This record gives sequence, C-alpha cells and structure tokens, in this order.
Amino acid sequence: MNKPIHVETSFMRELAACAAAETMPRFRQNGAIANKLEGGFDPVTEADRAAERAIRELIGRTFSDHGIVGEEFGSEGADRRHVWVIDPIDGTRAFISGVPLWGTLIGLMEDGRAVAGMMSQPFTGELFHASAGKGHREDPHGKATLQTRHTVSLADALMCTTTPALFAGPKRQAYDEIENQVRLARYGTDCYGYAMLAAGQIDLVVEAELQPYDIVALVPLIEAAGGVVTTWAGERPESGGDIVAAATPQLHEATLKLLNR
Repeated sequence: MNKPIHVETSFMRELAACAAAETMPRFRQNGAIANKLEGGFDPVTEADRAAERAIRELIGRTFSDHGIVGEEFGSEGADRRHVWVIDPIDGTRAFISGVPLWGTLIGLMEDGRAVAGMMSQPFTGELFHASAGKGHREDPHGKATLQTRHTVSLADALMCTTTPALFAGPKRQAYDEIENQVRLARYGTDCYGYAMLAAGQIDLVVEAELQPYDIVALVPLIEAAGGVVTTWAGERPESGGDIVAAATPQLHEATLKLLNR
C-alpha cells in the first residue's frame, strides 16, 4: 500500500507566496474584467489567470507526476492518483470590488479524496493550511492550531453563506428555514466563511452549486479542525454541488435534517 502523501507547511507557504506575487499587485488597481458567462456575470481578471499560471508552474516543477485541475486553465492528468485542484481567486466578485473576502484555494486529492489544502488571503496576511489530518492558521496574531467551536444547536450557531441568491425554489425555502433558526447569518464570505469555521469563529456554512475547485482545498481544513463537511445528501464533497460544513457532527446532522425535510 502506498504511504499517504504529506504536504510540508513550507510548500504551502511557497504556493501562497507565488500566488500573492500575482494577485496583490493587481488588487484594488481597477484592472480589466472579462465575463465568462453568456447571459449572466461570471467575472475573471488577469490576476486570476496569472496566479493560476504561477501555481501550476510551481506544482509541476515540484510534483511532476501529479495532475492539476484549475478553474481558469482546465485539467491535465486528472486521472492520476494525486491531483491538485486550484481556484486562484475564490471570490472574484469581492476581489474586483476591493473587498478582502477572497482567497487563493489550492487542494490536493489522493485517490479522489481531499487530503491537503490551503486558503491564503495575502491582503490580510492570513494562511490556513492542513495536511495529514493536522491544520493550522497563520495571521497577524501569530500561529495556532485549527479547531472548530463546540456548538451543537442551530439556535446557538453563527452561519455564513456567500449569498442567498445561490438558492432557488425548494432550496431557497430550505435555506431560509435554516437562517431563521440560527443566531446570526452573514453574507459575502466565499471561501473565507469556511476558513472562519475551521478557525473556530463561526459554526456553519450552507451553500449550493459549488464546483470542485470551490471546495476541495477547504475540506482538509474543516476536517482537521474537527468539523464535518458533506453535500446536502450527506455524501463526500469533493465533487462540489450543494454543501454543508458544520463545527460539530450534531450541528451537521440537525442542519441536514432541515435541508432535506
């Protein structure tokens, strides 16, 4: 049996730095914005593309036998045992608005399961990373182990979602019922909400229609911190879709019951 892979913290920092070298000079500089979605708005910037190119080059140079899946430049070697999943700027809408609720997401899958991941927010000086079941955060306060809160009741829970507009029809009704029961709901967080859950600042994230590159990097952070993250159907989240992340198994179970009632 092959030994499970471990990604060194030093490499996580190197990945974060190479991405920041492309995103930071372009943040709040009012650069050009392209739209990837006909009939809607799905923005992409040169910062997205430049950061993904830099990340791909570093991963390819360090792990030449690994596959890569990225939001901007597609897949190569996606059928390999180890596959990196990249979202160079998760929260591009926040990025183009000058709001620092965006981050660079880089996750590693082994045999289809997320085993290592990081979320970097260079403007605020934050890095969240996990590998081999251990997770840490680095920020202006210093370094600390990732640990979720012990909240078990929706009535005591602080919840984040990117926007209620993610939900339509019965999904919106189910989401509204969750929001009506939690203590506090906050919007606009993209990947930042999941990082705050892993850091013990909030208790719950509920979202819909995510892509793999939106969630793979965040799964190891949450699981290393003691949280639970699945689809609304209770399945593994690596393929994206409708996602629930909770601080405790009890809170996760209570949320799923309402969402699927």
